[in-house]
Amino acid sequence: MPVVFHSTNRQSPPVDLREALLAGQAPDRGLYFPEEFPRLSPKEIAGFAGLPYHEIAFQVLLPYTEGVMHPGTLAGICRDAYNFDVPLENIYDRVNVLRLDRGPTASFKDFAARLMARLFGLFLRETGRHVTILTATSGDTGSAVAHAFHKVEGVRVLVLFPVDEVSGRQRKLMTTLADNVRSIAVDGKFDDCQAMVKRAFADPDLGKISLSSANSINIGRLLPQSVYYFYAASRLASAGEPMVFSVPSGNFGDMMGAVVAHQMGLPVKKIIAPVNSNDAFPRFLEGGLYQKIVPSRNALSNAMNVGHPSNLARLVAVYGGQMDQDGKILKMPDLDTMRREVFSSSVSDERTRAALKEAWVHHHLLLEPHGAVAWQGFLDWLSVEPLNGNPAAVLETAHPAKFPEEIEKCLGRTPEVPPELAAYDKLPEDYDRMPVDYGQFKDYLKANYK
Repeated sequence: MPVVFHSTNRQSPPVDLREALLAGQAPDRGLYFPEEFPRLSPKEIAGFAGLPYHEIAFQVLLPYTEGVMHPGTLAGICRDAYNFDVPLENIYDRVNVLRLDRGPTASFKDFAARLMARLFGLFLRETGRHVTILTATSGDTGSAVAHAFHKVEGVRVLVLFPVDEVSGRQRKLMTTLADNVRSIAVDGKFDDCQAMVKRAFADPDLGKISLSSANSINIGRLLPQSVYYFYAASRLASAGEPMVFSVPSGNFGDMMGAVVAHQMGLPVKKIIAPVNSNDAFPRFLEGGLYQKIVPSRNALSNAMNVGHPSNLARLVAVYGGQMDQDGKILKMPDLDTMRREVFSSSVSDERTRAALKEAWVHHHLLLEPHGAVAWQGFLDWLSVEPLNGNPAAVLETAHPAKFPEEIEKCLGRTPEVPPELAAYDKLPEDYDRMPVDYGQFKDYLKANYK
């Protein structure tokens, strides 16, 4: 049976992948999530060991596309989207770093954005529709989405980013493009950008503009991000052996990719979801009380500066609970099971810097602030629970060259800049600027996206 997607708010009708992808957010302001996860058999998962990345992606994503697209079309899209390396770097024993920074914008967001762009293009051609993608970014989403959707027919992209909380290279990857891509620097926080985007989706006055999202509120972000967990296990684990993953977490979309993989049958011992100083989730996991952080706290790992992670609504749903779009828990999840399967700690800027140094001095491992949070979170988990010989993958989600100032300050060395990043350093930027004012943002949409 084809996979159907329901809203976490349970007030919208279920839809197929095409409609969930193109809509982004459900009409009731909830997030689309599979009604039931397709399961891969142990034999199928064991068979991934000899496959290249794009073929694993095809096998993992195939059940979600049944009745929506031809398998051969999906295979071609996966082959085209995943044409770059996905290195696994052994650090010691069975502990490894999964480097997701080799795509065109040197971020893990490339894995989802490139596949999403190709699916959007296909579905829009089939339906004759046009969409405007609104994306709020705390760092890497905007650049990955802008590049993936650049010049895609039928799509216009508008990216909102907090003006003081993205690095120079992150910003330039968004603001040096033109054609169908435009950016707005917002005088506020990521949560302010995200709130304006979400409000626009639910605003009936904007009904004439066909809006969609490429943030991790879109299910099209989570499904592709589940693939690299299967890939890592195929290279590191024996058949049926549980993995440990440490995933730096802000809006919790990347971490939810691991949850999706686990729900699909991937053996997982523990999902470690460390955050920076925006510690709403580890406090909830420990004490059972969820309180948003308003305003969100600025930290070195800027892409994780999220005071209320949208994807917690999906995580809560996995464990039998319900959380609305504002963070109110309508039904408590099974916290005991969640605690057995998920670990989270808060990593301050001081501990982030210490982890950067520790990884380099003791392991000659070059990380950037987000990867350092993942590394320290892994060490935090090891202090309370033994690895017991299980394979582990710590995710490095962005290239160190995106954060040269901090690397130089901590390690006294300058990270080598990959050509795909260096090419944008000298290009002219062009973007708009706006205060945190939904009325002004709404007027901007009406004037420019009729």
